[in-house]
Amino acid sequence: MNLALGNPQERRSPLPSSGLAEDIPRWAAQLGFQQTGIAHVDLSAYEPHVRAWLAKGFNGEMGYMERNLDKRLHPESLIAETCTVICARMDYWPEGAQPLQVLQQPQQAYISRYALGRDYHKVLRRRLVRLAEQIDAAVQEMDVRLRAFTDSAPVLEKALAEKAGLGWMGKHSLLIHPDAGSWFFLGEIYTNLPLPPTPPTQPNRCGACKACINHCPTGAIVGDRMIDARRCISYLTIEHRSAIPVQLRPLMGNRIFGCDDCQLYCPWNRDAPTTAEADFGPRHGLDAASLLALFRWDEATFLRNTEGMALRRIDFERWRRNLAVALGNGPPSAEAIQALRAARTESSAMVREHIDWALQRLEGCANQTGEALPQDDASTAHERQRNPATP
Repeated sequence: MNLALGNPQERRSPLPSSGLAEDIPRWAAQLGFQQTGIAHVDLSAYEPHVRAWLAKGFNGEMGYMERNLDKRLHPESLIAETCTVICARMDYWPEGAQPLQVLQQPQQAYISRYALGRDYHKVLRRRLVRLAEQIDAAVQEMDVRLRAFTDSAPVLEKALAEKAGLGWMGKHSLLIHPDAGSWFFLGEIYTNLPLPPTPPTQPNRCGACKACINHCPTGAIVGDRMIDARRCISYLTIEHRSAIPVQLRPLMGNRIFGCDDCQLYCPWNRDAPTTAEADFGPRHGLDAASLLALFRWDEATFLRNTEGMALRRIDFERWRRNLAVALGNGPPSAEAIQALRAARTESSAMVREHIDWALQRLEGCANQTGEALPQDDASTAHERQRNPATP
């Protein structure tokens, strides 16, 4: 999504004063952004890394990362005459968040902290539009063009934010600020205004630390700022549309949408500030919801309870798929087994295969411990024997 302001046929005048670059951070702060910076569009230093990542196939099914690559690497190709990018960040860490406690409770669902509240695309974009309007009003007599983006176009946002002095890219490839950690969203305004760039004042301070690498549940961080998305739980639970590789399912634990482990164990996040944005607060108790309760949602409930949230990045089929895996990684309760069996016949072939995998694990554990199991429906049992889940 983007916003275009200005009529180039009507606005022709001198360049803006340097005072505008001083006004922008103040206006942005009034709109709830914690920091802004200005970057020029030369991303040639980042191009070899991006191309190497793609050449290894680490983007998985994310074909859009290869499409329009030239526009991603050259902002002036995405929006003609762009010479400056205004970068902004907004904190999202919710008050009272207890992520490690949820991860240690296998019957609870873990949802990435960024997705618990209102969809950040909506929140940030509206604020960026307002910031663009303020800039536009300040340069009324000029031929100005402004377009706002929030993770919604071929934009190399972390590289631009690093150039704009908002932080440095850690080994997990996320941007880190020494005072704010990495729990923040990024947004950009592309413009033809030749504003002075912000010096990149944040040198890389990760040093020899490998906390993010060592704590990645699936070993997806294979090098410095090199993520194999095909192993990343965030990718598997959101972007990946087909069956989750069997060998990675046990490693996912109770994570049903995204994964925060590389941030949770990062030393720079120990004192990360909480957000002041009420929109980013958890909705419907999803910060510590029961896996079983969420699995029992029908599609109408899913659509109603996730309206306006980033959780809508996945559909009901992937929601059920992810929950089936998490239930299969949890304790073997009669309730979980019964719920999985009941959902099997109404599910797609893809989801049904994940349900069968979960049932195989739970029933196997229950048989070993001698726990009583609910009676399997005869037709369901026959179908599962005819089409067994991949072990």
